[in-house]
Amino acid sequence: MQDSLILEIADFEHMVHTGIYSEETGKPQPLRFAVQVRMKPIEHYDPDTSLDASKNYMDLKFACSEALDGGTHFKLIEAVADHVCETLFLQDKRVEAVTVKIVKLALSEADEKIGITLHRERR
Repeated sequence: MQDSLILEIADFEHMVHTGIYSEETGKPQPLRFAVQVRMKPIEHYDPDTSLDASKNYMDLKFACSEALDGGTHFKLIEAVADHVCETLFLQDKRVEAVTVKIVKLALSEADEKIGITLHRERR
């Protein structure tokens, strides 16, 4: 089996313009993100290994926040997840795969988690 490095962010909430119903359009709604990025690790990490041997975790947060603040309205949260994946692929050629889980918090009535998970491999 090949080694892999998984970086992740979980339970990150951000307001995003998304939805298809009239009550959803024109205003952002809260989404909860979990993102995993798979990279090939270096052979060994010493205590003084520099950040360029990995990826800055804040890039994952950026892909779920500032990268989505362009004023675009995403009809589907699948499109939001796709945008997050593409942002991370463009940021770093070492990213091999991205998994994005999104929960639409506005749909929850009894604390259930309603949403999607999209997994993309670099093409």
